Amino acid sequence: MRVLVTGGAGFIGSHVVDVLLAAGIQVRVLDALLPGVHRRTPGPEVPGGPGIPGGPGIPGSEAFGSAAAGLDPRARLWIGDVRDADAVRAALDGVDAVCHQAAMVGMGVDLADLPAYAAHNDLGTAVLLAEMARAGLHRLVLASSMVVYGEGAYRCPAHGPVRPRPRQEPDLAAGRFEPRCPTCGQPVEPRPVTEDAPMDPRSVYAATKLAQENLAAAWAAASGGTVIALRYHNVYGPRMPRDTPYAGVASLFRSALERGERPAVFEDGGQLRDFVHVTDVARANLLALRWPGAPARRLTAFNIGSGRSHSVGEMARALCTAFGAEPPTITGEFRAGDVRHVFASSARAGQALGYTATVGFGPGVAEFAHAPLRV
Repeated sequence: MRVLVTGGAGFIGSHVVDVLLAAGIQVRVLDALLPGVHRRTPGPEVPGGPGIPGGPGIPGSEAFGSAAAGLDPRARLWIGDVRDADAVRAALDGVDAVCHQAAMVGMGVDLADLPAYAAHNDLGTAVLLAEMARAGLHRLVLASSMVVYGEGAYRCPAHGPVRPRPRQEPDLAAGRFEPRCPTCGQPVEPRPVTEDAPMDPRSVYAATKLAQENLAAAWAAASGGTVIALRYHNVYGPRMPRDTPYAGVASLFRSALERGERPAVFEDGGQLRDFVHVTDVARANLLALRWPGAPARRLTAFNIGSGRSHSVGEMARALCTAFGAEPPTITGEFRAGDVRHVFASSARAGQALGYTATVGFGPGVAEFAHAPLRV
């Protein structure tokens, strides 16, 4: 099998590349090496990409700089933007399937980021799908996200499963962080979210990830293709980017420690998440590529998590302990659009794909505390 990994030089993508290569799969990477993610990149002699002479279709460029980009040299690196149809068409030539990891991630800074999120995530996905249809390719593994759910699942003792209303700023400012039952106003119990939960994106990033799923589903229905959307939960591990606002909370904490600062934890630190190690996420991509039961003409979604919830404060404290630093600072600050609790049931992925997380929270965080970050 020959697989194209878009965004394959990034945090998760590079681990996907490693797992595929270890399984004997031929791997091609298409990555724009954008400076917001790859601050140490080769100079202007690098072929391909907007404003740079050449492109991924020119002789020899596909082999350029795999090691320089932090990739296994067995992966053939094609430098180009997934929004560029010519670059995508060249990169797809001769491959059998695509793992689409390329995306702009994280909560972002403010609404000025909206056009960039839509361009990278949704326009880029649309270009990729159009070129896959042109090439007659029918198998796509899509990197989706748990952010499509908004808040996770909750149960009220009196009213059963409920969907709390979005939290209000006056409550958050007063330190009332926990959602309440929309019927009786009483406290509710967070529960693992399943793939059947309603979609409720509450940030620009979340909206673009849901749009990616919708575009891919439409492509599958029209082309006869298969889409396996892997809804990653909070991924952490080696090669996370350092010192960028476009990163997950684990990366922000680890970056603070690297700078000699105490991690700053928002709210009271009690937010529950499912922290899943990047190597487990990468292995889920291999299982999805090999899934013989993938149905044609539709998108099938799977949660990819660890199967256990941990609080954001617990992650920060565990990192500080493993790093040998002072405990984190609990700030009480909050961000509009943040959700309180969301963690996964990965049972469906276990039943269909044979997926189960293998890296425990304790060992994974201890490794991550000293693992190199991408700078």
